[in-house]
Formats: sequence, C-alpha cells, structure tokens
Amino acid sequence: MHQAKNGAFTGEISAAMLNDVGVKSVILGHSERRTYFGEDDQILTEKVASALENNLEIIFCFGELLEDRKSGNHFKVVESQLKNTVLSLNAASWEHIVLAYEPVWAIGTGETASPEQAQEMHAYIRSLLVSTYGISVAENVSILYGGSVKPTNAKEIFSKEDVDGGLIGGASLKATDFTGIITAF
Repeated sequence: MHQAKNGAFTGEISAAMLNDVGVKSVILGHSERRTYFGEDDQILTEKVASALENNLEIIFCFGELLEDRKSGNHFKVVESQLKNTVLSLNAASWEHIVLAYEPVWAIGTGETASPEQAQEMHAYIRSLLVSTYGISVAENVSILYGGSVKPTNAKEIFSKEDVDGGLIGGASLKATDFTGIITAF
C-alpha cells in the first residue's frame, strides 16, 4: 500500500483504492519492501497512518539482519524499528495492528530461529508494549513469527508462550506444507 492519498504514483496502490475493492488488511514493513524499495521508518510511519485513517487492519513486519543478530544488536534493531514507527501510536490504534517478527536472516536462507530465540524476541517485544501501553494492550496484541516456518518446526515454535501464530511465506505455496503448519497450530 502506498502512503499518499492520491497522485501520480504509477504502480502503487492507495489505501482508498484498496478499500474500493474490498481489501481489509495490509502487510507493511516487510523485509523485502524495506530492502528492495527503501521503505524506512518515516515511510512506514506514513503508511501506518494512512492505513489506520482508511480503517485497514495492519500486519506490521520488522526484524534484524544476520549481522545484527551475530553482533548482539538484534534487540536494539527491533526496538528501534518499533519505536520509530508503531510505538508512537495511541493505545486505541493497537486494536487494528498485528505485529510480525521476521528475522531477516531466517527467511529463505535455510536457517531458522530456534523456538527459544523466537520466544526470547517475542517476549522482548511484548515487554516493549507493556512499558509503552500497559499490560492490557500488550496481552491483546498478536505477535506472529515469520521466519521460515515449516511443518517440521511449526508445533515447537507455536507452542511458545509469546508466539501467537505465524506469517507464512513460501510454505503457504505448497498445500501439504501449509496444511502441516495449520495442523501444528
């Protein structure tokens, strides 16, 4: 979804256009959009505002690169991505937002965060919500895991306390894999 209400933005789709065709939800902040289209915190803040103004539900993606994970900066990176965008919203906005943690290093690389790594980050994200909005908002926000979920690891990942579901990419394109993930959930 493009952030502008209207204008000459060939190839982009506004929130109003999405509403016109019955779309109810958008994914914003996905790592591919951040990487290939240069979507930074400012652009994402504008997109979130536009989506909320147009009554769209938001799945907001964020996550660290491999070098961030290896250097121990993964918590700082995730906190920055959230504080510079959605953590500035009012508490009522969170009724329309689902968070999707996608460790970029675990997408399409064959590497997957361990269930313990996923839980650790999800618990950290939830703690950010608690400190910003309080326990009520934090408990009611879904936090999805989006890093190469497969039928073989889904049950273990989804069993973690702060992992509320998955943002499934490539595995959703193979019926047997997707069915296995659904069954695991």
